[in-house]
This record gives sequence, structure tokens and C-alpha cells, in this order.
Amino acid sequence: VQLQASGGGLVQTGDSLRLSCAASGRPFSNNAMGWFRQAPGKERDFVAAINWRGDSTFYADSVNGRFAISRDNAKSTLYLQMNSLKPEDTAVYYCAAGRKSYSRSERADYNYWGQGTQVTVSS
Repeated sequence: VQLQASGGGLVQTGDSLRLSCAASGRPFSNNAMGWFRQAPGKERDFVAAINWRGDSTFYADSVNGRFAISRDNAKSTLYLQMNSLKPEDTAVYYCAAGRKSYSRSERADYNYWGQGTQVTVSS
């Protein structure tokens, strides 16, 4: 089972990035998926979650209105569109697969994790 995150990079304040997470090894179409992020010296924090069908989403207050999570089950791929990026969004971003069809913000709700992709936003 593997989750491969990609799409990170170095951008400036106000720019946009789109992260992708490709799942392989087993289907995750019946599982919720999520994005978390971890800045240096800090805990891994919840960013966004999406249910198995892709019609229910949930966001951390800090990214609500700027980020959008989506999924394409036919391609086994999860996305995170990040707009209006700020320096405080700088972190390693991790995708994760939930234990159930609906998951929220608790890390314990997720049992498969990708390797992370670095996002750096310069001021």
C-alpha cells in the first residue's frame, strides 16, 4: 500500500499550488482521505478531509476559503488546491487514507500515510 504525494515547491505569498496524492496497492475509493501538514518543530496538523464519494469536505479554519480538497476515484488520486498562499502555510504536506468512509480531523482516524511533499511560501 502506497500513497505518493507530489506537487510541492517554493512559491511566493499569494501564489497557488496543487498537490496530488496517488494511491496504489489497494483501492481507497471507499475510504475518506485527508491532508495534514507539519511545520518544523510543530505537531502534524489537520488541513482538509473528504469523504469516500467526494461530496462532503471539511477544512481547518486556517485554510477554509483558500484551499480545496478533491478526489478522482477512477484515478485513485487525491488533490489539494491551495490558493492565496501565506508564509504560515510553509510545511511538509502529507496525504492520508481514513479508516472509514467519513473522517474528520483526528490523526487517529487515518491509518495510511504518504511520505510528504514540501511547500515553502516566501514573503
